[in-house]
Amino acid sequence: MAVTFSDLHTEEGIKTLDQFLSGKTYISGDLFTKDDIKVYAAVVEKPGDSFPNAAKWYDAVSSHLASSFPGKAQGVRFSTVAAPAEAAPAKSAATADEDDDDLDLFGDETEEDKKAAEEREAAKKPAKKKESGKSSVLLDVKPWDDETDMKKLEEAVRSIEMPGLLWGASKLVPVGYGIKKLQIMMTIVDDLVSVDTLIEEHLTVEPCNEYIQSCDIVAFNKI
Repeated sequence: MAVTFSDLHTEEGIKTLDQFLSGKTYISGDLFTKDDIKVYAAVVEKPGDSFPNAAKWYDAVSSHLASSFPGKAQGVRFSTVAAPAEAAPAKSAATADEDDDDLDLFGDETEEDKKAAEEREAAKKPAKKKESGKSSVLLDVKPWDDETDMKKLEEAVRSIEMPGLLWGASKLVPVGYGIKKLQIMMTIVDDLVSVDTLIEEHLTVEPCNEYIQSCDIVAFNKI
């Protein structure tokens, strides 16, 4: 059964998560799953000591994700600290299916939701081509140095628009010595969007490469 969390950027939301994790190692039991990645992406920062269950879970998920970055850190210094990323912007005029996918980034779609989506699709104009499979992708975007404006970096990322691409929630994640990277969720239509092409031909070329040094795929899951 799908579990719903809300307001995970607030203390009350973290309190609910902490209570849910009592006696549990991960969101869906004893094994690390994509459910943990979805919830992790919605938590702005590591929960404090007053939420021991959530803090222990956050460290466990961070440890799993850290394996994606095997390189040895050389150490950097920060002259200024970028402000935390704001919550995802209000939804644009997207299709009903894309709206459903955005809401589903942090919770599995129920049978009722699937049925409702199918009914809406059937009611649409016959001329519309049925969409192919979709995937949820968690992307790490790294700045050039400690002076990179992280707000402008995120604006550059979200400025990339193409059919089948929907940007979701984001947050800044510490990588050491005060420097942070942008971690952002996106939903893609598999037949329309190639993540490798998105990175190589859009995110790491002009004008985005003024702020972006490199991008890495943290998690890629079919939905």
